[in-house]
Amino acid sequence: MESNRISYHDSVRTVYERLRRDGMSNVWDRYEAQGLGKDPDKRCGYCQAGARCDFCSNGPCRADASRNHRGVCGINADGMAMRMMLLRNVMGASNYHFHAAQAVRTLRATAEGKTPFSIAEPEKLRSFAGRLGIETGGSDAEVALRLCDFVEEDFHRFTHEPSRIVERLAPPERKEAWKRLKLFPGGIYGETIVDTASTLTNVDGWFASHAMRAMRLGVAMAYQSQIVLEYIQDILYGIPRPHPMRVDLGVLDPDYVNILPNGHEPFLGFALIDLARTGEWQQKAKDAGAKGLRIIANIETGQELIQRREMDEVFYGYTGNWIMQEAVLATGAVDVFAADMNCSLPLDPIYAEKYHFKLIPVSEVVVFEGGTDRLEYVPEEAKEQAATLLRMGVENFKERHNTIEPIRGLPVREAVVGFAPESIVDALGGSLDPLLGAIKDGTIRGIVGLVSCTTLRDSGQDVHTVAVAENLIARDVLVLGMGCGVAGLQVAGLCSPEAKEKAGPGLKGLCTALGVPPVLGFGTCTDTGRCADLLLSVSEALGGVPLPDLPVAVAAPEYMEQKATIDALFALALGLYTYVNPIPTVTGGPDLVKLLTEDLPGITGGVLHVETDAKAATDGILAHIEGKRAKLGL
Repeated sequence: MESNRISYHDSVRTVYERLRRDGMSNVWDRYEAQGLGKDPDKRCGYCQAGARCDFCSNGPCRADASRNHRGVCGINADGMAMRMMLLRNVMGASNYHFHAAQAVRTLRATAEGKTPFSIAEPEKLRSFAGRLGIETGGSDAEVALRLCDFVEEDFHRFTHEPSRIVERLAPPERKEAWKRLKLFPGGIYGETIVDTASTLTNVDGWFASHAMRAMRLGVAMAYQSQIVLEYIQDILYGIPRPHPMRVDLGVLDPDYVNILPNGHEPFLGFALIDLARTGEWQQKAKDAGAKGLRIIANIETGQELIQRREMDEVFYGYTGNWIMQEAVLATGAVDVFAADMNCSLPLDPIYAEKYHFKLIPVSEVVVFEGGTDRLEYVPEEAKEQAATLLRMGVENFKERHNTIEPIRGLPVREAVVGFAPESIVDALGGSLDPLLGAIKDGTIRGIVGLVSCTTLRDSGQDVHTVAVAENLIARDVLVLGMGCGVAGLQVAGLCSPEAKEKAGPGLKGLCTALGVPPVLGFGTCTDTGRCADLLLSVSEALGGVPLPDLPVAVAAPEYMEQKATIDALFALALGLYTYVNPIPTVTGGPDLVKLLTEDLPGITGGVLHVETDAKAATDGILAHIEGKRAKLGL
């Protein structure tokens, strides 16, 4: 089968031809094969509507709201759809928090002097600890250990014990609203247990209850998981600061030993970069016949790495987002694929055998069919584990290089990466005043946080994301890109200074004056919480404007997996206009759809907007932003 829906990017289309010739199962062909008839987007109508359940032995059941047809237990279509959405959110929150727990574990071991890492940002350590009400006196290690103790205690609060992290980090107006609506969470572990327990058959069948639970969990996740993990990574590895980075599949040179850390957790990735930059390891690679040894950033682990490390001849560049993974592996240029938590495909072992690279899970949650060699991350052993992975790559090079005919000459370009709240303020001259001034005088109309995955639904990889972003910047909206979506925008050139030519006159002028692109690479999907913290700063700088009244919005043009759903529910709890595509599996519940798209503005201030057309989606976002500007008198 030859897919009609591959990718926005020429590099992927080139490698797809190899996959087709090699007869390799791939994500593009598998997507086409899942459809009904000749329409790959058409699936079971009940499943697409979210009106299907197989939780108990009386099922699978289907529900039809139009004729009050319910499941055997009596749950209706609204309840089915939102109960499953809540469970997706539990999965997404659990994944985020696994990462957060590993970050805390790594900081603790570092403070105890047991890892190759160090406290790179002592000022950030103390400022974050101070915001949480933690004593900031003493050594860096002492403050770090107190921080670890504080957040771990908060994680374990039950639902009747309000989270101290949320209390100390969230905007005052939001805290009041969440307390009034019973959305103010306890610890994330307790919230997760209660949410999972509530979804058992014959426990909680009311869609509105599940919707409120999902938003409450989103609040816990954003502040306890996302902000904690990202700020700890800043403390350990540095605050992201703008710099250029090579992107796209052309960063893979088959004449080098290429090690690819992949997933979401960057801990071993940083250890790999530091070790690979030593003369000893470069010489080992050359002794094996390679030109040298390179660490190539991949997917979300790669985004974490490129935000904080500048490129050179060793840390050479970034490939792209998750859906490119099989194309990356089929280039014939990979020696080690180190798979940490998230975004490693079940068929990767078949690719490892075909294209002769070492596939090594480095997280306890990553397991492939049939099992493979493993090297699970231990902070105290990070340097030794990095050395093991480098050794595997050097030993693999000769066989791979002599066996596989690689694809050469793939495209490579540069993007500007490394934007965070602190570096945005630095780029503005030390305060938010220039940005606020540009919003007030209409130079830019507003800000959109684009927090997206990438999917083949409705179009092809990154097609819709690029279209929405281009439409937004053309209408003078500044875009903060996060997640796999920002990888698509980087490879598409929208995170490069030259992209200002695609921006409206106001945004183009601002980009020219500040020397920044119209789409700021803001990191990964875990930076959603960081983005909320930036909005708090904007709110405070404007004199305490409530977040729901700001001329801002959230866009997920190609959401895909469970972490995206919990991000969306957090945005709704935060009171933000939230655009999503594809259409979520909730349409079978009319009362649920009404809650999310019509009633929620009067509850939290948030609203869910669903639209498959890029221009219409942009029109909706702009209408919202202009409405908020009018309310503020801008």
